[in-house]
This record gives sequence, structure tokens and C-alpha cells, in this order.
Amino acid sequence: MHEMTLLNDLLKKVREVAKSEQGKRVKSISVWLGAMSHISADHFKEHFDWATKDSDLDGVPLNIETSTDAFHPQAQDILLKSVDIES
Repeated sequence: MHEMTLLNDLLKKVREVAKSEQGKRVKSISVWLGAMSHISADHFKEHFDWATKDSDLDGVPLNIETSTDAFHPQAQDILLKSVDIES
């Protein structure tokens, strides 16, 4: 359930970015998973697909970068790196 809370917060940020760009379509999303975020890229993708099914973000490509640095200051975080918006 913790993953869904983090994912919902991330999707809220994505939608805020799209809204700030006059509601243009999101073309792709890039995230960074810290080494200590306790979720694999595959598991995160499963949650993303489930959370976006039949929504405005359904089918949007998700690019996931994973870190192996357990000592990184944000090793426990899941970060939104970028949102590619249709021009």
C-alpha cells in the first residue's frame, strides 16, 4: 500500500506539470528509484500500469532509472525526473 501512496503522489505531480502546460498530453514520464526505496523497477511499473489504467495517463511510456548507491542522500526516495509534454 505504501507504494500506491508514493505512486499517487507522483501521478499528481505529473498531472500538475501537464496542467501548467495548458493541459497538453503527457508523452513520457521518467522516474528515479533510490537503492533503498524498497521497490524494483518491474514492481513499480506494475503499480504504474494499474494506477493509470483507463485514465489520461494510460499507455504513457514510463522510463525508470534505478540507483545502486545505498549512501546516496535520496536513496530511500522515488523521484520524478522529467515529464515530456506534447509541444
